[in-house]
Amino acid sequence: MVLFFAFVAAKAQDPITKKPKDTLKSRTDTINTEPKYINQGRIAGKKAFHRSLIFPGLGQMYNYGLVVDDVRSGRVEGTKFWQKTYILAKLGAIYGGGTMLVISYMDNNKMYRKFLTELQYRQLHNNKPDPNGGLSQYPNTDALTIAKNIYKRNREIVLISLVGLYGLSAVDAYVTARLKYFNVDESLSFKIAPSFISPNTMYGFNSPAPALKLIIKL
Repeated sequence: MVLFFAFVAAKAQDPITKKPKDTLKSRTDTINTEPKYINQGRIAGKKAFHRSLIFPGLGQMYNYGLVVDDVRSGRVEGTKFWQKTYILAKLGAIYGGGTMLVISYMDNNKMYRKFLTELQYRQLHNNKPDPNGGLSQYPNTDALTIAKNIYKRNREIVLISLVGLYGLSAVDAYVTARLKYFNVDESLSFKIAPSFISPNTMYGFNSPAPALKLIIKL
């Protein structure tokens, strides 16, 4: 009996430890379960733009692949023949225009070097034409200088055009990819109504002038 009461007394003196509160459940309950919005047009636009910067035309190929994937997966109706043809036409224009500009640059650079070499030869040989230069029909250096400057200017214009075509292809790929995911709601509408412009020094009118008012409903 003595040992029994001693055991009970010892258990009564043990500190009571509380079970830790399960905070994991409360944390998970506060997590927002709503799906995060993903701007597919922005992602596709960046991919098309970066591909065009790597090499002209790759962005258009990427956009063509997006259309093909939509047709194969059944997300769109029909074969989108005209849309694919339009993208391929732009791709052909980029490569065709780029090829013509490169050929023009090479021709103008070649002629510029030719006239420059002739001028340098005549400066060293008392204004005598180079027998192997093929420019003996130009009697004076003034005509040679004018021709040299023309070819140099043309070469620079072609080079600027190449850079412009390169940038235009990247912008076109970006815009096309963005517009692919751009949906216009049916509630979008506009209305044109007659109106008047009030006298205001900002517009330079001293009396009311007739005008047209455009109202866009989003």
